[in-house]
Amino acid sequence: MFSEEHKRYLKSIKRNKFLVRFVQILIIVLLVVLWQLAADFNLINTFISSSPKAIVSTIISLYNDGSLFHHIWVTFYEVMASFALGTIIGILIATILWRFKFLAKVIDPYLTVLNSLPKVSLGPIIIIIAGAGTSSIILMALFISVIITIINVHQSFTNTDSNKIRLLESFKATRSQIFFKLVLPSNYNNIISVFKVNLSLTFIGVIMGEFLVSKAGVGYLIMYGSQVFNLNLVMTGIILLAIMASLMYYLILFIEKRLTK
Repeated sequence: MFSEEHKRYLKSIKRNKFLVRFVQILIIVLLVVLWQLAADFNLINTFISSSPKAIVSTIISLYNDGSLFHHIWVTFYEVMASFALGTIIGILIATILWRFKFLAKVIDPYLTVLNSLPKVSLGPIIIIIAGAGTSSIILMALFISVIITIINVHQSFTNTDSNKIRLLESFKATRSQIFFKLVLPSNYNNIISVFKVNLSLTFIGVIMGEFLVSKAGVGYLIMYGSQVFNLNLVMTGIILLAIMASLMYYLILFIEKRLTK
């Protein structure tokens, strides 16, 4: 049985979570209402900024012609594939660098240089290598996300408490046992933080790739809308991206809760 003080403490936590969610939703609602009011009273140029009503009408139009979910699915598939590949490859390479310190010292400056390169400049090369299709879009996203994933995860691994590592070594633990029993579990929170950064970078990479070569996807809608001066379509694409990013963010939060239990 819980004591009364503990029950009050649990209620205060639930109340605080509810307030946070309420304020978050309230901010979105207020922004949408203010945006629509500004459009109705001609306080903003709706040709440039569009309006919530126009965006809803555009979404309905895309749904009626059967292209809405097709574009969403194309971008969602590219983001998920790039995110999964980037995360797995990044963690695997970071693990190898943690295991082989000499290799990490050799590779470190190259990682820094590669991370500082503007990835857009590699677009033409990526298109020539992978072709003008989904493969080049995923490759573009990987170029953007993998390097930063390697750097951040490797840094987290190397910052693991050295006293605990020496303690396990004194008990004749192998490097694999140290990694799976200490290094990896103690860095779950850091890896989740890397997931969040990786997600945003993956979205950037996918949309950049869709700007260059795509014939479908939310990035294609934004590019096409800008080319024909349909700013309603551009804003609709941006809103769809925001919704998709939010859903994936909450998916990562769910994973975080499962891992840290």
